[in-house]
Amino acid sequence: MKNIYIIIYGLVAYLFSFATLLYFLLFIGAWDFLPFHIDSGSSQSLISAVLINLSLAILFCFHHSIAARKSFKDRIIKIIHPVIERSTYVLVSGILLILLCLYWSHIDGYLWKIENNALRIVLISIYIFGWVFSTIGTFLINHFELFGLEQVYLNFKKRSKEEAYFTEKYFYKFIRHPIQLGTLIGIWFTPDMSYTHLMLSVMFTIYIFIGLYFEEKDLVRDLGKVYKDYQKRVSMIIPFKI
Repeated sequence: MKNIYIIIYGLVAYLFSFATLLYFLLFIGAWDFLPFHIDSGSSQSLISAVLINLSLAILFCFHHSIAARKSFKDRIIKIIHPVIERSTYVLVSGILLILLCLYWSHIDGYLWKIENNALRIVLISIYIFGWVFSTIGTFLINHFELFGLEQVYLNFKKRSKEEAYFTEKYFYKFIRHPIQLGTLIGIWFTPDMSYTHLMLSVMFTIYIFIGLYFEEKDLVRDLGKVYKDYQKRVSMIIPFKI
């Protein structure tokens, strides 16, 4: 019975976190069919909006980064079942992401607003490509492990997880972090860059590169020379060495 509860918990966490991610990419795309999106809020004072947005971004990024570190995981599995550690991580991330969408505050004005229909279609197409590219990147490593579903499934089936190993395939032959590259494309390519959108894009870009710095250190620690050689051969974000 305990294992059934665990797999239900993992499934709910997966579906909820995936749904919030889907809403976020639509939210930042400012699609009019949504009940609210990044450019639909009402105006308020600049200082208030900046402080609220900064707090939301820091809260999301702090959890998303710190809770992914091994030292934090070692502590949290003393409180919860180790099998649901990843599911709990993605569940909390989903909650924080939906809070960010709900309370991200409007800032008046636009950095750019494209009127040309052909150019708008191009930018929207690149935005869609970015999110598709990022999603495919999760499947090229292990999408279901990344979202905690594999762990609870293997526990339910009483099977142990196969030992992880480093491999280069598809996008990962050309860039080390295609998921983050797709995310950067998705948050920056828009025909209407409002200052509300701009603040979110800047905050997430800073977070992505800070997160990559620590992730790279973890990968070098875990994989050693194999990953160091990979770093020398393959660019981190841009698909060519500068």
